[in-house]
Amino acid sequence: MAAIRPARAGESDTTARTIEHVVASIRNAAERREPFLHITFTGAFPADIYAEMIAAMPQRGLYRRMSGRAKNADVRTKIDLFPEWVRQLPDDARPVWRAVGQALTSAPVRAAVMQRLAPALERRFGAADVGMYAVPILTRDVPGYQIAIHPDTRWKAITVQIYLPRDRSIEHVGTVLHTKRPDGTYEVAARMPFLPNSGYAFAVGDDTYHSVDKVGPEVRTRDSIILTYFADRTLAEIAQNRWKRFANYVRAGARALART
Repeated sequence: MAAIRPARAGESDTTARTIEHVVASIRNAAERREPFLHITFTGAFPADIYAEMIAAMPQRGLYRRMSGRAKNADVRTKIDLFPEWVRQLPDDARPVWRAVGQALTSAPVRAAVMQRLAPALERRFGAADVGMYAVPILTRDVPGYQIAIHPDTRWKAITVQIYLPRDRSIEHVGTVLHTKRPDGTYEVAARMPFLPNSGYAFAVGDDTYHSVDKVGPEVRTRDSIILTYFADRTLAEIAQNRWKRFANYVRAGARALART
């Protein structure tokens, strides 16, 4: 077994261990080329860290609505796994979510994902090593949530989703991948089982069609982490990414003041 990377400045030993594990999970992920290049992985986080995450899953009132423009704003809520939002979690929940947020925004994890998806990145950007800005969010979907077939916005470079169910009982609510037929209709090509501590990643392109079937009443919550790497190359992309983060920071401060 490879030695665990020593913790760096600002990292805890838990963060360093989580980074090491996530990187290994991505490197060992299965690769599939149909309907488009994507990887699927299991055991995304160390088993003990995953258990802590499930035990520290935030209560409903700590989440906030998605963007008001989102069609699923009432049935999908989120907590950004950035320090300004993690600080608002209960004391006993902060350490694990801080470590997870730091791990998912780390350079080693970004490099591992980019390496595995290099062919798709080269096809879109002309190079595999391009500027990217990581945004990790903890999402909670409830009955009624669904998302139509779409390829993801071009502002995004890579989409990663890590499923966080407590058990295998809602395996059927995973993401569906599609192939677009010549006549403009879609065919189901693959279904990602919604299994504990598992996930997938793909580089966003014109053909990365995916969806989520409507979540039924048998599901209490559909919890996952969505790690989005936004393209961060041009002045427009860099400005948008930093502006969104600044606005998010302000919202977090306002919410903290309101709670006190």
